[in-house]
This record gives sequence, structure tokens and C-alpha cells, in this order.
Amino acid sequence: MSSGIKGKVTGLMIVVFIIVLILTAAASLFLGTANIGYVDVFRILLHHIPGLGGHISIDGIPESAVTIIMKLRLTRVILALLVGAGLSAVGSTMQCLFRNPMAEPGLLGISSGAGLGATIAIFLGLNATVFGMGATAVCAFFGAILTILIVYNISRTGTKISPTVLILAGTAISFMNSAIIQLLMIFRRDRMDYIMLWTMGSFTTSGWNKILILIPFLAAGLTILLLYARQLNVISTGEETAQSLGIEVEKAKKVLLAVCSLITAACVSTSGIIGFVGLIIPHVFRLLVGPDQRVLLPYSILGGATFLVICDTLARVIAPPTEIPVGAITAVFGSPFFIALLIRSRRSVM
Repeated sequence: MSSGIKGKVTGLMIVVFIIVLILTAAASLFLGTANIGYVDVFRILLHHIPGLGGHISIDGIPESAVTIIMKLRLTRVILALLVGAGLSAVGSTMQCLFRNPMAEPGLLGISSGAGLGATIAIFLGLNATVFGMGATAVCAFFGAILTILIVYNISRTGTKISPTVLILAGTAISFMNSAIIQLLMIFRRDRMDYIMLWTMGSFTTSGWNKILILIPFLAAGLTILLLYARQLNVISTGEETAQSLGIEVEKAKKVLLAVCSLITAACVSTSGIIGFVGLIIPHVFRLLVGPDQRVLLPYSILGGATFLVICDTLARVIAPPTEIPVGAITAVFGSPFFIALLIRSRRSVM
């Protein structure tokens, strides 16, 4: 297939996935414990679009229905979409950077660091807000950043970063953070349920403030990852090859690690710890479209967004009025895939 035809096919498939994402998000808005008709949902959404609001009436629709759609369901869908896109993009980048199909956003201890930060905030009963973000989310963000700084300094030798030491350091720090979280839960049994819910991921506290804070991180971060896609392709073939082609490998690694860390910290601080999204989605699309990051990254972004919207919808509707942590839903899908991946890896080396 020529490059021109291949490019048109790729563009067409991207459009198809965008349509699938829109339909998935729309379906999520219709589903929930409150029975709100499809027509009413559309009227509410159109009424709040600038320029259309004056032409679309919501007379006869209960105020409670408007609140449910605009402040509960819509914010959850958008936040799940953004977090899924961010985590999947980070997973795709890290798998390529480390040349390891098992790599994912929590590999460097970032997620556990955010979990520890949030747990400390809950343990201390902090209630202050910063730029509209609660103390738990703020502490989670700084916990994630502090963790990656520690891991980075452990793995750094002069101006170079050892990928192997980076992963090992991240794993060790992650175990330590998890142990501290468990200890704090024991000392604050009255807050144990809240801590467990946060560490398993949830969008119950979604809001426009979180969305507006997360968007700049994702917009800037994803743009940088896309700009580095070509360099990342070359680096994945070997650092010596990349250097011979004029790529500043160490600089690229530092930039990519910093961007991945910030995206992960921003996502986890708004949603809690959600595993497997950054592991299974990039790997699935790598099998479908190949390893080229210029193609794989956009697919991973759309796939991660769609996957997490579906998982959050299931978390809301499976056992109403009880809500299942979304991290549990992603784990149900992710664990079997991870096991299959391990079995496949074992067979490939036999």
C-alpha cells in the first residue's frame, strides 16, 4: 500500500474512532439511576451551547434533571475522557521509550506517590482548596511530582539516565509508598473507606474546576509527545542508532519523562489511581496499527478516552445505587490481558 493511500486510510480510521468516542460519551449521558429522556438530554446540552441557548428551550424539564446532566454526568464523561486519553498516551510513550510492552504510567511510582499524597491529606483531614482543587487532589499532585524527582535522582548517573535503574527505583519507591498508605489506613480506620475509594480511582468528585485545571496539562503534554513521536521511533530502535542520526537521546528522554510525569500526576490527582489503561490500550493498538508513534499515539489517545468512558459508565450502572470504583472495572478488563501478555512473552523466549 502506497504512503498516500495508507495516510488516507489512517485519517479515515481516526475519524471513525472520533465518531465512536462521541457516541460512547453520548450513551454515557443517557445512562444512570435518574431516568432522563434522550430528547431532554439533547435539549439540555444544546441549551448550554453558546449561541444556541436562546433558541433551545428547556421549559418543562425539572431543574434537578438539568443539574444531573450538566454538573454530574457531563463533567464525569469529560473528565473520564481526558484522564483516559492522558494515561493511554503516557503508556504508549513509555512502552516505546523503555522498549517494554509492560510499561505503563504507574511504572515509575508516580501513581503510588499521588496515592500517598492524597492519603496524607485525608489522614490529616485537610479541607483547604487551591485554585478550586481540594487539598486531597493538590497533595496527590505534589506527591506524584516528589516521587518522580526521587526516582529520577536515584537513577541518574551524571547527565545520563539508566532505564533499568529508573524502573527498579520506581518499583521500589512504589512498594514503599504503598506500605506507608497501608500504615496510615490502619491509624485512621474512620477514613479507610475514603482512602480505599481514592486509591482505586473514581470520578464521583468530578467538576468543571478539575476539568479546567487538567486541560492545560493535557493540551501541552500531548502536543509535546506528538512532536517527539518521530524521535521516539528512532530511539526505540536503539540509543546508539538514534545518536548516529543526530538525535540528542538524553535530552529527549528527560523531556519525555518530565512530560509523562506531569500528565500522569495531573490525571491521578483528579481521578485517583486507575490502573491498566496505559498498559492495555497502547498495546492493543500497537497490534492493530503497528509501532509507529506518529500513528499509534493518536489511536491510543482516542482508544484510552473511549475505554475509560465505558468503564466509568459501567461503574455507575452495574449495581445502582452503589457505585463501583472505576479502577476495579479497568482491572477486570486489564488483568486477564496482562496475564495473556505475560504468557505470550514467556512463549516468545522459549
